[in-house]
Amino acid sequence: MRSELESALSAARTLPAEDLPGLIGALEEIKATALVRLTAPVIQPQAPDSLLSIDEAAPVLGMSKSYLYRHADKFSFVRREGRALRFSARGVQEYLSGRRRR
Repeated sequence: MRSELESALSAARTLPAEDLPGLIGALEEIKATALVRLTAPVIQPQAPDSLLSIDEAAPVLGMSKSYLYRHADKFSFVRREGRALRFSARGVQEYLSGRRRR
């Protein structure tokens, strides 16, 4: 890291006094950019969600298909397609993660 800053340090030592405000401005821009990157939240890219059938979701959730049909309206990750139920794979994983933390 120090090698990247050597030229700026050399410029600070050798530039004429009238050019120093420009150097200080450039250094402040570098500092501000580094601070923004340092404090910015890290956003993890999410994989595309997929829909699971009831045959796929029941074993993952550890629930019977009949239970899921009867209680589908209690789960936010369930979607109805006509009479069929579809389960958001991401929603199922979030639900299971929440249950394990309790």
